[in-house]
Amino acid sequence: MLIDIHAHTTIYPRDVRPLSEKGIGTPDELVEIYDYAGIDMGVIMPAAQPEPRACVQSNEDILQCAALYPDRLIPFCGIDPRLGYNSPDTDFSYVINHYRDKGCRGIGEITANLWFDDPRCWGLFRHAESCGLPLTFHVAAREGGCYGFIDELGLPRLEKTLQEFPDLVFLAHSQPFWSHISADVNQDNWGGYPDGPVVEGGRIPELLQRYPNWMGDLSAGSGYNAVSRDPDFGYAFLSEFQDRLLFGTDCYKREQKNDLLIQLKTFLEEGLTAGRISQEVFDKVTYKNAQRVLGL
Repeated sequence: MLIDIHAHTTIYPRDVRPLSEKGIGTPDELVEIYDYAGIDMGVIMPAAQPEPRACVQSNEDILQCAALYPDRLIPFCGIDPRLGYNSPDTDFSYVINHYRDKGCRGIGEITANLWFDDPRCWGLFRHAESCGLPLTFHVAAREGGCYGFIDELGLPRLEKTLQEFPDLVFLAHSQPFWSHISADVNQDNWGGYPDGPVVEGGRIPELLQRYPNWMGDLSAGSGYNAVSRDPDFGYAFLSEFQDRLLFGTDCYKREQKNDLLIQLKTFLEEGLTAGRISQEVFDKVTYKNAQRVLGL
């Protein structure tokens, strides 16, 4: 069984979009490529923040997508930290509970370009923690011209946030995040896809060892690159943190079926066949951890 922890779809195509966004496919298309790749279920998340898009997506859209394939698609709700009164005192629990009652199993993907420790972000985290839903976020390397919660090299603000909300399950994602798997990450490459051997002592392993309240979303090129750039390290990393890592794709259209959809899946299958990871590790990363986090 495979559960994709990170995907996107829409019933209502948004014709107004930035040049970098080539269009999001329908639920029919997503399930079609899932069938092609042998993926059983997937978490679908709305593009609910204005960063980096010209037209946002509603939670109702995502709920309608999930209703078409209730055994295949798992809805998350997108909640902007600026929602309501753009205040750290906004009652996000009211909104979170509303969508949880409608079937949402988590919150995200949050892409607001605000500092991690902005009081408005912490207001959202406080309510998410109280409501007991996991939260998926994108990390940004700078303010402006980017999307996601903003941090500095070394992820100090993320660490402060993990300390502040020990009972909130964070699902971490993006290039600026996963580049920290290696100790030699630097100001020039932390927003991209560093290659070559991983240097021991990276912040990601350190944070995994220190804080039990977050898990690694291995979706997209960033998650795949983190574990595959140095296969010896990557397979050992998967084994060491087998309870904390989640298979994902970040797919949203048919054109990705022969690359983003299957890259991580292939890497995991090759590791299993070669005996570089065990069946237990494979099962935890591909579906058992997701079942636990999502309460399936």
